[in-house]
Amino acid sequence: MLLAIDVGNTHTVFGVWDGKTWVAVWRRATNPDRTEDQIAVWLKGAFDLAGVLYDVDAVVCGSVVPAANEAIERLAQRWFRIDPLFVQAANVGVPVDYEPPSSVGADRLVNALAALAKHQPPMVVVDLGTATTFDAISKDGVYVGGAILPGILVSSQALASHTAKLPQVEFVAPARTIGRNTAESIQSGLMFGYASAIDGIVRRIAKELGGKVLTIATGGLGGLFLGLCETIEVYEPNLTLDGLRLAYDKVRGRG
Repeated sequence: MLLAIDVGNTHTVFGVWDGKTWVAVWRRATNPDRTEDQIAVWLKGAFDLAGVLYDVDAVVCGSVVPAANEAIERLAQRWFRIDPLFVQAANVGVPVDYEPPSSVGADRLVNALAALAKHQPPMVVVDLGTATTFDAISKDGVYVGGAILPGILVSSQALASHTAKLPQVEFVAPARTIGRNTAESIQSGLMFGYASAIDGIVRRIAKELGGKVLTIATGGLGGLFLGLCETIEVYEPNLTLDGLRLAYDKVRGRG
């Protein structure tokens, strides 16, 4: 089985692929100080609870937190006796029109790789995590760039930490735009504000790409906006894991 690891700034996602489907997917807080042994003990418990055999013969990792990479490498080598593949922009295999091409995050390109494997371009992939990223794929299947803005969690934390009386709130859309109390007002601003920002940026990208695009949402917070945004048509919670799996197949030739 393939163990795919997506190391994000806030969360790390572990997925187990049996050749046909993701038999288990787990999410936990990213902590670069964790040792390979701590990760292995937690993973063993997760495998047992899910009823999945601890039988991994391949490991692929995409990481935006370089400080966490050494523990992942040691985890694979010590506990699975495998040299893991760390996916880089150069080995994803998606054509890139970006300056310089090497500056594109591998996570953005694996999302594009998975999207192209499932859908017909032109497309926009919206990944809602610590940052909200928009990735544009032309009708010819070329990654042509996108946009980045602070994620809703970052904005919520900034609002609470820079004001004396405004609390953090649950990410739930209120029943109305006009908030009738402080919590509702913050929820309205965050949820409807981000939904409008997503729709606005997607429409601008679509115009630059020449018209209609398919918009795919992913990321830990992607599901929150599926019903709020007019432009989001598809929610793919495991898009990044799928991209890591496909990148592994390209590089290591796994069937």
